[in-house]
Amino acid sequence: MKNVLRNAWYVAGWAGELEGETLLARQLLGEPVVMFRDAAGAVHALADRCPHRFAPLSMGRLCDGGKAVECAYHGLRFDSAGSCVLNPQGGTIPKAARVRRYPLVERYSALWIWFGDEAEADPALIPEFDFLVPEHWAVGTDHMLVDAHYELESDNILDLSHIEFLHPIFSSAAVRRGEIECVQDGSTVWSRRTMLDDDLPPFLRQAFGIPEGARADRWLDVRWNAPAQLALWAGAAVAGQPREQGRVTPSAHLFTPASETGTHYFFAIGFPRALGPMAETLAAQNIAALRGPFQNEDKPIVEAVARRMGTNDLQSLKPVLLAGDAAAMRARRILQAMIAAEAAAAAAPATAQPA
Repeated sequence: MKNVLRNAWYVAGWAGELEGETLLARQLLGEPVVMFRDAAGAVHALADRCPHRFAPLSMGRLCDGGKAVECAYHGLRFDSAGSCVLNPQGGTIPKAARVRRYPLVERYSALWIWFGDEAEADPALIPEFDFLVPEHWAVGTDHMLVDAHYELESDNILDLSHIEFLHPIFSSAAVRRGEIECVQDGSTVWSRRTMLDDDLPPFLRQAFGIPEGARADRWLDVRWNAPAQLALWAGAAVAGQPREQGRVTPSAHLFTPASETGTHYFFAIGFPRALGPMAETLAAQNIAALRGPFQNEDKPIVEAVARRMGTNDLQSLKPVLLAGDAAAMRARRILQAMIAAEAAAAAAPATAQPA
């Protein structure tokens, strides 16, 4: 893929997708990848293409206690470092018989993959999603593919003015009256929307514990980190009460390019285990409830936007900008600056002149 940040962590899947001897295949940043978990529980990722006749390794099987993947076509085996460790035809292992290894980290219930310089793959760079730590939170997860560029998906979450028109279950007319704030903290962008004296629809009234007939103060706080990792804290309290007396539901919206025109949308929601057994029930119910509007309302409109844009860059089309676009445009500028800096650094050694 072109014009993409490579020295960054992307979500490749949910940790729960790697169970037993599963070989999980995904196209990420235009590259086929296979992921697996060894017998000790460590996760690994390799290029999903055997260097012999280019069969997908994901069609094969795990061997040697999860330490190697066997190609289903001619039986070559590759360890977690990508080195061929067995050639069943003659025993000699060709020097070129290896596949690329990708750094893969399990954190916040997710599998995080790195496509850039392996020496730069510091897990400390993964944005914090503490509400997805399974030891302390019941976590509901889901995934879908969207036929649109991943930045359009970030735009969609950073500007939640659309919920009034696209998601009646989540909204009311108070959304348009909301106070909007865009804040940049280093390379992190915050989009905050505060709605006061709101008459919540039934779904939200129940979700936030607002008594029937009572008005509510409501907030939507979104945090963006490059390249497309977003956290959303949705909360509400009885009108006039401080936030601390209300309820907050955190969710994650994690976008990874599959290709130039396709995006993996990994979304999750967390409920504290302090709630007891009901936390797991709430996580399962709420992630299922989110699937409907995301799939039937967000996905069609974002894909329609992508079709109308074609191969044009957003800025080249000179979009009319509204107040709610501030955070999305800020995030786009930050991301493009990071991509440009990365490209310049990669080109520097080749263009440097001898002293």
